Amino acid sequence: MSYIEKVEASDASETPVVPVRGNPRLRRRALTVLAALIAIAAIVWGVFHFLLAKPSEETDDAYVAGDVVSITARDPGMILAVRADNTQTVRAGEPLLDLDPATADVGLASAAAELARTVRSTRSDFSKLNETGAAVVQAEAELARARNDLSRRRGAAAEGAVSGEELSHAGDAVKVATATLALARSQEAQSRTGVQGTTVSNNPAVLAAIAAYRRAAITRSHMHIVAPIDGVIAQRTVQLGQQVAAGTPLMAVVPLDRVWVDANFRETQLQDIRLGQKVTVTADMYGSSTVYHGHVIGLAAGSGNAFALLPPQNASGNWIKIVQRLPVRIALNSAELRANPLRVGLSVNATVDTSDTSGTRIGAPARQAYQGIETDGADPKVEARIAQIIAANR
Repeated sequence: MSYIEKVEASDASETPVVPVRGNPRLRRRALTVLAALIAIAAIVWGVFHFLLAKPSEETDDAYVAGDVVSITARDPGMILAVRADNTQTVRAGEPLLDLDPATADVGLASAAAELARTVRSTRSDFSKLNETGAAVVQAEAELARARNDLSRRRGAAAEGAVSGEELSHAGDAVKVATATLALARSQEAQSRTGVQGTTVSNNPAVLAAIAAYRRAAITRSHMHIVAPIDGVIAQRTVQLGQQVAAGTPLMAVVPLDRVWVDANFRETQLQDIRLGQKVTVTADMYGSSTVYHGHVIGLAAGSGNAFALLPPQNASGNWIKIVQRLPVRIALNSAELRANPLRVGLSVNATVDTSDTSGTRIGAPARQAYQGIETDGADPKVEARIAQIIAANR
């Protein structure tokens, strides 16, 4: 048998494979059941979504926002120590930076010396007042004696016992004593003007010296920079040994336990949004398993386009309507933020429960977001030092 005959015999021996098809009736029945299940599922979803579910508005154009407290230099100086770095947490009052205090120490010592000198000078002014008072008494006595001498010489001159020249000299003595008394009284008034109604402690010159000392003490306190609030350090730009000027940004403190969400809803979604409505928020950082709860606390005064650097000019050229978005501020539960901290700028999904529309559309009245920090001008140590300097030189 040739090779060609063997190939033909082999092809003839192979049985062609015919695909086995299922029962068309069973297949139609399975497709009918599947279509019915899909229809039932769609009906159930529609009932729960449109009839039973609470009305709500949802957006994924939402981001975490928060305060970024900038730490700046209040007086010039060179950085001697950096006590906190990016990503580290600090408490209010904890040290952040130290500037070189040499110049401030010199200024403080100079102010202390000036305060001591002023106290001594004021004491001298009080002594001058007593001195001029004694000079007035002396001048009054001299004037009385000169007038008595003149009166006696006038009587003696009438009897011829005193010459006219001696009487003239007695009159001149009265004039000199009168002028001396006027001068003494003027000097007394001048001395009294500087100290009248005051003591050493509240004399205007002493108060000015005290203010200069306080100013120097405040400048010295600026060499030690502390955190104004609790938070996380960010944006540290300063380096050790760097010379900084007043107002230079050094770092920032971000209080992560007080962040909020700015959800940018379309203007077509704002009809039923009110202040106080409950909100659920999920963050991309933690996934849908972690849910934050909050409430609406305010709506922005305008859209992003309205406050843009170059706002649109819709009255010129061709116009195309674009649906605008309005930022809605959402406050979050602080306990949930402590359990799962969020960072500023993270993406989140926000869903507002709009079933209760009894709230207002306008934001609540302004209130103090943070408690005011203490001023550097009320340091008890500085006041104690001022009292010590006054007492030592009084």
